[in-house]
Amino acid sequence: MNQGSIPVTILSGNLGAGKTTTLNHLLSVSNDTDIAVLVNDMGEINIDAELLEGGTEIVADEGVAELSNGCICCELQDDLRTEVSRLAREWEFDTLVVEASGISEPAPIARLFTTESRVAARYDVDATVTVVSARQFRDFFEPGAPVERTETEDGEVRPLSDLVIEQIEFCDVLLLNKCDLVDDDRLDEIEATLRALQPRAELIRTEHGRVSPDRVLQRGLFDLGAVSDSAGWKQAMEHADGHDGDHHHDSEGAHGRGHDHNHDHNHDHRHPQEAFGITSVSYRATRPLHPARLHDFFASLPDGIVRAKGTFWVAGRDDVKLEYGQAGSSARVTVAGAWIASLPEIDQDLYRSNRSASYWDEEWGDRRTQLVFIGTDVDEDTILAALDDCVLTDDEMDADWNAFDDPFPSDEDGLLTYGE
Repeated sequence: MNQGSIPVTILSGNLGAGKTTTLNHLLSVSNDTDIAVLVNDMGEINIDAELLEGGTEIVADEGVAELSNGCICCELQDDLRTEVSRLAREWEFDTLVVEASGISEPAPIARLFTTESRVAARYDVDATVTVVSARQFRDFFEPGAPVERTETEDGEVRPLSDLVIEQIEFCDVLLLNKCDLVDDDRLDEIEATLRALQPRAELIRTEHGRVSPDRVLQRGLFDLGAVSDSAGWKQAMEHADGHDGDHHHDSEGAHGRGHDHNHDHNHDHRHPQEAFGITSVSYRATRPLHPARLHDFFASLPDGIVRAKGTFWVAGRDDVKLEYGQAGSSARVTVAGAWIASLPEIDQDLYRSNRSASYWDEEWGDRRTQLVFIGTDVDEDTILAALDDCVLTDDEMDADWNAFDDPFPSDEDGLLTYGE
């Protein structure tokens, strides 16, 4: 942390998770720490009346309410960059808590404080904290649960489960809240699932948002690179890359190209998967996949999958990679950009010179499939065999790939959904 900078805790969580209750608790037990809280709507915070300074109205001049214990609560009235700069200029406080709205992702907020700017010069992100309701989590990810949708801040309509997962995957601390509403056995299973989704974060069980301030404030936990790569699916993919010899087989065809798959049960002590049947399955293929067969595979995945993510190469798409993302029963396929091997040779050489350790095949370049599936009671042998069946056969390798039926999006504006 920069000397003299103000530490920032970013608090995320969907509507109903308990962010408001957590904020109120932090303000009421701040002790000797003067906290500034930046919220989206002070009218929804309902700060305890006894904390208000001398009868201050909750929406005071310029949207700032001063509390009796030295803390302040500020309503976001302008863009975040302007608001936090104004706070640092006009008020004195020890730490800043930024409440992300229930429909926003924490990553863009964190990046505001880590880029070269006046904001970054005054502040340092100290920790990102995500509040998860135990009862909501159970309801979101139960097999066959209906897909709830929400409109994000940029106007995009997305499955709520997708947003919840992304908030979980980008955090240093997970507050599993409302634990009093779920029985102990179910809590253990939820915790194991959360640890599979986010293996790096500290996980704290809470009731009514009651958490000690020293567990979430001024911790010095945040590292942008570490938290950006901390999602369970990314860890599983990296683990698979580091174990090329495990569960590997080749199938040489007319083009002399094989395919391989890696699957892994993470037996780390932080992931008690065996006790709850939580499995992480990683798959890689260096031959293209048949688009129609892969579409059928995605459409028939079992209910127990909580999270799936990755990019894939289908025959006839040598120019662009496709991305699969699943959260709960909702899944989407989008175009994820160009394969490096499809770019002009000068651009390929520049890319490879800066990333000497990156995967590269002499014939196909960076084209390959990498997929990770995380779920409960998932039969990994069935998934791996089904994906192997999607890989082109020797005869198909020599066929006209453009003649295959291809239901996937053709450009970056396209979207194919499953389970919605």
